[in-house]
Amino acid sequence: MTKLEIEYLLPTWSEKLGIYRERVRNFWKIYSTSKMGIVGLGLVLSFFIIAVFASLIAPYDPYKFVGPPLLKPTESYILGTDHLGRDIFSRIIYGARISLLIGLVAAAISVGIGTIIGLTSGYFGGFLDAVLMRITDMFITMPTLPLMLILASILGKGLINIIIVISILYWTPTARMVRSQTISLKERPFVEASKAVGCSDLRIIGRHIAPNVFPLVFANAIITIVDAILAEAGLSFLGLGDPFQPSWGMVLHYANLAGAVVHGLWWQIIPPGACIMLLVLGFALVSYSLDQILNPRLRKR
Repeated sequence: MTKLEIEYLLPTWSEKLGIYRERVRNFWKIYSTSKMGIVGLGLVLSFFIIAVFASLIAPYDPYKFVGPPLLKPTESYILGTDHLGRDIFSRIIYGARISLLIGLVAAAISVGIGTIIGLTSGYFGGFLDAVLMRITDMFITMPTLPLMLILASILGKGLINIIIVISILYWTPTARMVRSQTISLKERPFVEASKAVGCSDLRIIGRHIAPNVFPLVFANAIITIVDAILAEAGLSFLGLGDPFQPSWGMVLHYANLAGAVVHGLWWQIIPPGACIMLLVLGFALVSYSLDQILNPRLRKR
C-alpha cells in the first residue's frame, strides 16, 4: 500500500471531529460516575470563577491601603487588614488568579519540556537517549527545595522568575513517563507500517506516537499543577515571591512578618492556607479520577 493510499484511508476532519465528540461524551460518562472527581472538579471550577470575577467579588483594591493596620474582622473588612492596612479578603480573592496562573503556565511549560525530551529520547534511543536520560537523572537526584531556593535567589523576585524556576525543576517525571510509553509505542505495527511507506520521523512522532501519549501527559499535568501551586506558595512564604502581587503565599509571608502566629491573628493565616489546601485538593481529586479512567486496572476496581 502506497503512502497516498494510506492518506486516503485516513479519516477526514469532519470525521475526526465526530470521533473526538464521541470520545468526550464517553469520557464524561465515565468521569461523572466518580464522586471524588465531581467534588474535585467543583472545587477547581469554583476557584476559576473567583479568579475570573475577582474584580467584582473583592470589596477593595488589594494593592491599596484601605484601613488601619492589623484591623480585626469587621462588617467592612471581612478578614481584617494586614500590617500595611490592605484588605486581606480582597487580597485572597485576587490571590486565586496568581495561584492558577502560575500553576497552569508553569505546568504547561514543564510538561511540554518533559514531553519533548521523553518523545525524543524514547523514539531515537541510542546515544541521544543515554545523554537525555543522564541529564534527567541528574535533575531527579538533586534536592528540589535547596535548588529551588538557589535559583529563585539568583533570578530574583517576580512571577516570571517563579514560573521559570518551577518549569526547570518539574519536567523530569513527565520525561520519564513519556519515554517509557514511546519505547512501547514505536514497536507497534502501525508505526512500523508508517516507516515502511516512507513517513518521516517527525511525522510519525507527531501523528502516531504523541496522540497516544497525550492522555497520560494530560493526567500527569494535573499533578504538576499541584506541585507548581505548592512551590509558588512556599517560595512566596519564604519571601522569594513577587512582593507586588497578592498571592496566597505572600499573604502568609506578610502575616508571618506581622507575628500573626504569636499574636493569634488567625484571620491572616487560616483563610489563605485553607484556599491553598482546597485548590490543591481539587486538582488532586481530579487527577485521581483521571488516573482511574486512563488506567484500565484501576477502572475495574
